[in-house]
Amino acid sequence: MDLVIDGLFQAVALIIRLDPEIIQIATLTLAVSGTATLISLLVGVPVGFFLGVNDFPGRSFMISIVNTGMGLPPVVVGLFVTIMLWRNGPLGLLHLLYTPAAMIIAQCVIATPIVIGFTMAGVGQLDPRFKTQMLGLGASKSQIVWLMLLEARLPILAAVMAGFGAIISEVGASMMVGGNIQGQTRVLTTATVMETAKGNFALAIALSVILLALTYLVNLFLTTVQQRGRAS
Repeated sequence: MDLVIDGLFQAVALIIRLDPEIIQIATLTLAVSGTATLISLLVGVPVGFFLGVNDFPGRSFMISIVNTGMGLPPVVVGLFVTIMLWRNGPLGLLHLLYTPAAMIIAQCVIATPIVIGFTMAGVGQLDPRFKTQMLGLGASKSQIVWLMLLEARLPILAAVMAGFGAIISEVGASMMVGGNIQGQTRVLTTATVMETAKGNFALAIALSVILLALTYLVNLFLTTVQQRGRAS
């Protein structure tokens, strides 16, 4: 219990005095996970929409792949991305391994299936007559797509929260492809693991508290937006 109390006090002290290293780690954490979430949305929403509204041969197989991807272990993703980015790997010439870019790639692989799955489920729950009604009113295909996405905005916001929550809290992939390099690729999760291994439990708890606070604030904002959307 003393360790927990010490960790809480240390977390407050680090935040109050704006410790430069902690600020750098927290900023990098948000930058990496935020960028990965945005990319996963740009990829996942169109794919999820396509799977949700179209029926074609092989659709069930693709959905099974998406469902499997939603439960991918981060260490497996980290291993795959590391092999791809290794100096002798297919993408080794890009020299991305042990950089924030490699961490973003790994986190995108984790988050994108989640976004696809939530979007697909949200669009699939829309009234089938909605599309017909829009066509009857003379809406173009692009307008119909936009209106359907607006109708499914709440599940899509849930996809953002689920995807962001999954990647900001993961440690395996980030550690493997980023290397936990001080000042370059160290994020809150990897720093917590490092301090725990060193026996600095108070600092590890402090880092965990900061991570929980950041995650809560981001999800509070997204939840507020979601609830306003529900009310409108």
